[in-house]
Amino acid sequence: MVDDAFTFGAIAAANALSDVYAMGGSPLLALNLVAFPSKELPLRILGEILRGGASKAQEAGIDILGGHSIDDHEPKYGLAVIGTVDPNRVMRNRGGRPGDRLVLTKPIGTGVITTAIKHAVSPERAQQAAVESMLRLNRDAAAAMLEVGTHAATDITGFGLLGHLHYLALACGLAATVQAAAVPLLPGAVMLAEAGEVPSGTRSNERFLLSRVDFAPGVDPALRTLLCDAQTSGGLLLAVSEVELPRLLAELQLRHEIGSVIGSLEAGIAGKIKVR
Repeated sequence: MVDDAFTFGAIAAANALSDVYAMGGSPLLALNLVAFPSKELPLRILGEILRGGASKAQEAGIDILGGHSIDDHEPKYGLAVIGTVDPNRVMRNRGGRPGDRLVLTKPIGTGVITTAIKHAVSPERAQQAAVESMLRLNRDAAAAMLEVGTHAATDITGFGLLGHLHYLALACGLAATVQAAAVPLLPGAVMLAEAGEVPSGTRSNERFLLSRVDFAPGVDPALRTLLCDAQTSGGLLLAVSEVELPRLLAELQLRHEIGSVIGSLEAGIAGKIKVR
């Protein structure tokens, strides 16, 4: 998704750490998982990938204690992360209640922007914003989540915002409404979506969500695509009571995290989403 090997490794590590943070856990250690074409690319590239992953693990306060590698034609890198969590404070994607507000902690659009990067057509501002977003750990947003005690949470990755919201609402036995204009977007994302710089994963999400999402007629087609856009190292989606919403937003602001109120959970067909 990016040309710089160090940044690639750091983004992959941040993405792997996100699953632990989304469940209210604290990372403890990690193992490298590597596939690399050692006969086709110089090993210094692999060294930079591993160095990038190690830098992000260090930021998270953990060590990488070894790992596994295989020779493969396409470079692949990730982490297997082990964490700890208080059994009484495990955060799941179920537990949301009617009337809960939905809060998103990162802008979306990394899928279309990284596709544009591959095609060498991404504006510099869009590329920089996407990389900075993907590199940002969800650690502080998770700390705010635990401080307040949200009802449900998930991180936004390959299924896109609406895909992950669908599964969260389904697990909660509720429907959801999203206010499209309230969803934060990365700069340049709309323009690139309009230009067709859309990854295949996003198109798969659009097909899957076709019968699960009711878009209002006025929602722009490019915005519809972005709401389904497959993300890498996206933010957290939190379901919080109306009463606790101001405190959650204050805790996020205290930690220099964004908190965009994008919609709500409500009684209705489980997993059904209305976009207005």
